[in-house]
Amino acid sequence: MSLLAPLALLGAALVGPLIVAMYLLKLRREDRPVSSTFLWRRMVRDVEANAPWQKLRRNLLLLLQLLLMLLLVFALARPFVAAQGISGTNLIIILDRSASMGATDEVRNRLEVAKQRARQLVDQLPDGGRATIIATGGEMEVPAAATADRRELREAIEAIQLTNNGGSDLGQALTLASALAARDADSEVAIISDGNVTVPAELRVPARVSYFPIGRSTENVALSAINLQPSLAGQTLFVQATNYGETIVNRRLDLYLDGAVFNAYGLTLEPGRDQSIVVELPAQVQVVEAHLAGEDALAADDRAFAVSSVGDTVQVRLVSDGNRFLATGLGLLRGVEVTEVPAATTVFPESVVQVPVTILDGVVPPELPAGNLLFIGPLRSTDYFSVTGEIEFPVVRPVGGDELLRNVSLSEVSILKAARLVPGNWARTVVDSDGAPLLIVGEREGRRIAVLAFDLRNSDLPLQVAFPLLLSNLMDFLAPGSGAEGAQVLPGQPLAFQVDETITEVRVRLPDGSTLSSRNNDVQIQGGQAIFAATSNLGVYLVEEFQGNELVAQRQYAVNLFAPSESRIAPQRDLNIAQASGAQSTVSRERDGRQEFWRWVALIALIILTIEWLVYQRNGLSYLRERWRERRSAG
Repeated sequence: MSLLAPLALLGAALVGPLIVAMYLLKLRREDRPVSSTFLWRRMVRDVEANAPWQKLRRNLLLLLQLLLMLLLVFALARPFVAAQGISGTNLIIILDRSASMGATDEVRNRLEVAKQRARQLVDQLPDGGRATIIATGGEMEVPAAATADRRELREAIEAIQLTNNGGSDLGQALTLASALAARDADSEVAIISDGNVTVPAELRVPARVSYFPIGRSTENVALSAINLQPSLAGQTLFVQATNYGETIVNRRLDLYLDGAVFNAYGLTLEPGRDQSIVVELPAQVQVVEAHLAGEDALAADDRAFAVSSVGDTVQVRLVSDGNRFLATGLGLLRGVEVTEVPAATTVFPESVVQVPVTILDGVVPPELPAGNLLFIGPLRSTDYFSVTGEIEFPVVRPVGGDELLRNVSLSEVSILKAARLVPGNWARTVVDSDGAPLLIVGEREGRRIAVLAFDLRNSDLPLQVAFPLLLSNLMDFLAPGSGAEGAQVLPGQPLAFQVDETITEVRVRLPDGSTLSSRNNDVQIQGGQAIFAATSNLGVYLVEEFQGNELVAQRQYAVNLFAPSESRIAPQRDLNIAQASGAQSTVSRERDGRQEFWRWVALIALIILTIEWLVYQRNGLSYLRERWRERRSAG
């Protein structure tokens, strides 16, 4: 135990002797009945009675007052004990609420234990200290910012709920925490998580960072993939389960077709390995649910859903003077129906729903067609980009981490020449070069646009394995929600699909049975495209399109938790986060913080003060008690 203000103990040396001296100097006369004062002359003499510095007699009031004084002085000295926690006056708490924090290897789950730890850190704040609460996992939220109101902080912590979307990237949260910590030299950042997070390597936090690990178990089995594709016999179902634990596990995989039990399969999963099944299903099956029977620490990844795409096709218009490479590549894509139009076509009467995607191969018509657009080798500028010349033999430089380059390798691609593009601020660069971007994508005025700066015939890209993969990824971007791949959505990923201008209402039925509608602005419709963003719940979403009161179209989407970073629940005992002091480790040791308990001492002092008052007023209280008894007996 230590004291934050030890000089306050000097108060005992000053006040204590004063209290004792007052009792030494106090006159002590006693009332005694006598028959005659002549026989008691000594009693009428005040010499001895009024003599100062008499021998101190035992007195309960004196003991209580001395004890009260000692307790008050001790409380003013602010005693504390070393504890696992924090010591700064500006506390920034980053609380992980991602899917892995729903693991039940702790009391209730990891998130509840993390919230309890956060409340303890708030209680450790010194007087005048303030705290900020940052909830990470999915979209970052700040329910309480730089406040000293402990009630507000506790309510903000209690309101944090689990989320399935977004993973556990701490980049945005640590960036905000760094900005807040830079304002106060006595700042500290506390991360409460199971450690299954992504930490930015280039960030250096200008404050001390403490990590409080949550979780105990490492064992978890998850459904890591599911796919339902059309086949010659009907549909082919692929389901994969992965063991993220450290021991061999036997589980049963149950399959349900449109809500009815279909079959069960025994799985034996070795640590770190996966096992899959492939099943042929009838063409009329609409929804497949896979369920791992039994229990493990994380239940969110024990279920997965797939919806049928039989009969679903996306109409693509190809405006070209004849490009065998492009026509062949589009023909290999499942669920894509291509209609070729001569390059000289200038009028495009079809609506967005009839033809949602148009590919302009080496041509830019005076009036662009409706819907989403893919420009290939544009020859002139448009409202979306400018063409300022040509680049010869550009060096291909893919931008790492872009989803459009998933499984695509462009390292061996050679290009003879390409248009020098100047994109607008709506676009992002997917493939760059020395002089100008080679592939840009983005969204403007409600339509999605992609621009490939070179003619395919001026490169060897069509001869590479990357060509059909890149073309497939571009079609997924331009025609979201189409086909089996488009019907699989990650938690938090918006549903985006084309709607006709005659559609008056779009409804979305959530997995829990509730319904949201575009009439309440829960579904946004703009530029022939509908967007629904509230996809954090796992399960099947049913989208219905209405013309007045008539249902004209419906489609289904499956939202599954396919996130290895969340299913791998083994807690991490330390995080490596670069700090301005040069420290890297953030593990919180047992004696990192301090726990003050002066409030409890002050409470005891208040109790002693009450007892002292009762003792001092004991005669009056006895009188009142006697009077009450007399009144009661008289009554």
